[in-house]
Amino acid sequence: MRTFTGFQHGVNLGGWLSQCVATTDEHFNTFITEADIERIATMGLDHVRLPVDYNWIEDEEGAPIEAGLGHIDDCVRWCEARGLNLLLDLHKAFGYTFDPLEVNADREIFFHDAALQARFIALWRRLARRYGPHAGVAFDLLNEVVSPNVVNEWNDIVDRTIAAIRQIAPDTWIVVGGVCYNNVKSVPLLAPPRDARVVYNFHCYEPMIFTHQKAYWVEGMPADLDVAYPDDLAHYQALSEQLSFDLAGAIAGEKVDALGPQFFEAMFAPAIRAAEANDAPLYCGEYGVIDQAPAEDALRWHRDIGQVFDRHGIGRALWNYKNKDYGLVDAHYDGVRDELVKLL
Repeated sequence: MRTFTGFQHGVNLGGWLSQCVATTDEHFNTFITEADIERIATMGLDHVRLPVDYNWIEDEEGAPIEAGLGHIDDCVRWCEARGLNLLLDLHKAFGYTFDPLEVNADREIFFHDAALQARFIALWRRLARRYGPHAGVAFDLLNEVVSPNVVNEWNDIVDRTIAAIRQIAPDTWIVVGGVCYNNVKSVPLLAPPRDARVVYNFHCYEPMIFTHQKAYWVEGMPADLDVAYPDDLAHYQALSEQLSFDLAGAIAGEKVDALGPQFFEAMFAPAIRAAEANDAPLYCGEYGVIDQAPAEDALRWHRDIGQVFDRHGIGRALWNYKNKDYGLVDAHYDGVRDELVKLL
């Protein structure tokens, strides 16, 4: 399987320009600074994934917001100065959000509305003109498609968006994920890549009952649940029955008898086969463990999943650098951070 060159070991900058922890000028100017990019470079990583919500880079009529784009410009410049690549991720688009906290959002209308799709493509044209000339910048078209009912519609939108980008940025890497929150099981549903610079993408927080324990935004998640890693697989499966199948079904479907690298091998196998069959690199744009889990258990989880990433040359970006309940540099990981960084 081909590798996503320059995007093998990374970290997300969530909370800055997407799902913002604040929306003041002070936040945008201080949440991520050049010093943070310097720190990431010293960790030995090769890239950052930068999630961006559309409303900070274009207004409701679709006109560019230079202040928001300027923050992306800054991050590109800081990364280039330190030899880091940058994956620009459109986390939310006009007319579409994956965010479970936006409970009344329509998760499918975007995939059936020509005007919303035209605006989406127009935004990517603008971003391609601005960042396509930067060799170290890649594009992640849309963070997570939630509905399992829009496979064909999404493949069509992807094809038309890539065609539009290629008129401007013929050589930029483009990352594409599937449905069901970018579940690894959806990778085989993606259309064959349009060209050799398209990457298959997935996110992995399996088992959800461990990586999201006590998460307030997960429907059905008990607020007082303590889950260790590793633990008996049957125990994980029983606990996962409290969650929806869309979120936790993977733990029930794997033909393994224990947690460990073999669990991730089995889970990733269909995606690896699809990537190999279509000669596409494979990338995991998000993975990580909530700060409600014991740090030593999180370290064991990272060691297991990292072995499988490394064995197959799957690039990845940890969720998250700071805050958002997953922060690598937050106090929760003080005792294991040095070991954790070695596994990223």
